[in-house]
Amino acid sequence: MQKNESVLVLDFGGQYCQLIARRVRECKVYCEIKSYKTPIEELKAKGYKGIILTGGPNSVYKDTSPRCDKALFSLGIPVLGICYGAQLMAYLLDGTVSPSEVSEYGKTPVTVTKPASPLFEGVPEESVCWMSHTDYISVPPAGFTVTAKTQDCPVAAMECPEKKLCAVQFHPEVEHTVYGQTILRNFLYNVCGCKGDWLMTSFIKRSVEAIRERVGDGRVLCALSGGVDSSVAAVLVHKAIGKRLTCIFVDHGMLRKDEGDEVERVFRKQFDMNLIRVNAGPQFLEKLKGVTDPEQKRKIIGEGFIRTFEAEAKKLGRVEFLCQGTIYPDVVESGTGDAAVIKSHHNVGGLPKDIGFSGIIEPLRDLFKDEVRAVGEELGIPANLVWRQPFPGPGLGIRVLGEVTSEKVATLQDADAIFRDEIAKAGLDRKISQYFAVLTNMRSVGVMGDGRTYDYTVALRGVTTSDFMTADWARIPYDVLGRASERIINEVPGVNRVVYDITSKPPATIEWE
Repeated sequence: MQKNESVLVLDFGGQYCQLIARRVRECKVYCEIKSYKTPIEELKAKGYKGIILTGGPNSVYKDTSPRCDKALFSLGIPVLGICYGAQLMAYLLDGTVSPSEVSEYGKTPVTVTKPASPLFEGVPEESVCWMSHTDYISVPPAGFTVTAKTQDCPVAAMECPEKKLCAVQFHPEVEHTVYGQTILRNFLYNVCGCKGDWLMTSFIKRSVEAIRERVGDGRVLCALSGGVDSSVAAVLVHKAIGKRLTCIFVDHGMLRKDEGDEVERVFRKQFDMNLIRVNAGPQFLEKLKGVTDPEQKRKIIGEGFIRTFEAEAKKLGRVEFLCQGTIYPDVVESGTGDAAVIKSHHNVGGLPKDIGFSGIIEPLRDLFKDEVRAVGEELGIPANLVWRQPFPGPGLGIRVLGEVTSEKVATLQDADAIFRDEIAKAGLDRKISQYFAVLTNMRSVGVMGDGRTYDYTVALRGVTTSDFMTADWARIPYDVLGRASERIINEVPGVNRVVYDITSKPPATIEWE
């Protein structure tokens, strides 16, 4: 089966690592991320069209700093170093990296000193870039030409065309670098010679072929939640193998209001899929009794899902594969290689090892959220389903802070439905990436009518993001928030206070846990 041309992002601990990968994919070039510790033999064998070295918090001249094999620059593969990656390239090739007398941070004017550079094609002589460094390249290696500078950084960019090595001190991947995407595209197309074959149409075709080849005449059980990820995964597998796919929809009692009935209607009637609905709410709530730690909740709910699938699979006879809607941010946040575990996802790190299937099929594992939606649209899934609000596998179990009870879940379902309704009425449902309500574990005194209340606080959360790796809080108009607050307090028993979360990601995550 034909494979996509591919570029590697080699991670040195940079905060923008995933963003670099996302920007490369926006240029229609497939990209994957690996640790700087990846053996050189593995890099050679992969046949990458190019390699990008990320930024990082260290100084390259310190013995404890992360370094790649110097042989990387002699493979004949084009390399682009960004920030720390640029300094590392200079250091390993016998240039000089020194502490800066004046650190640069933030938006910085940059001057292109060699307009003919293939890296700066279409970039004006003067523009703005995003700098974030305390060291700098004071002397470039032999054979390199300085192609850009700033007032305080004499080597803002350098290139060695003969070896197809490029380096930029600034961050082209962030939006603050005005021509950053142009620079990345120039590296991919002008230096690496990419053609841009990472298209959702070709992804679907290749995925369908791969699924058919792997499954053979076997059967697949799909973990269907009704969210965007599992829905697109299910339709993709259904396109490949038809009725040999059976979808198990586990209603764990912690779904959004009326969601269970909606999921059943769409997939059973509209897509004519084999769908089994399991109403397992009481069992899940029983296992969650007394549990308050969000990570433990995720583990319990994740294992509960798998055990439920196993039980249903036994009723169906031999089922060889389990399909899951795992996507790339799930993998990254669950921790890969040297990455820290931010939170485990039930479909990544929370799975028991003895799952009882021959293998797991994760057709969306390499995709970001917006790529998943693009695949869904290509597959003909209705827009209201493709663009429905992201919903975590553990559901409201992690949006109810503290112990989860049926009463708390019902309270949150009503509050969340009101908030989503007001957002939709205001025409903001496509403009806000994710929005939801959280039932906090905090109770406070309030006054309703002439009486004292001592009830729960509901927190509202809304974020805007392009990749769900970073996010900013959504600037929802006060009148929309006001209407939502009034309705929640008036219509939902047990709530007397509503607050709005104005924290970005990082330092927070999108969910409240």
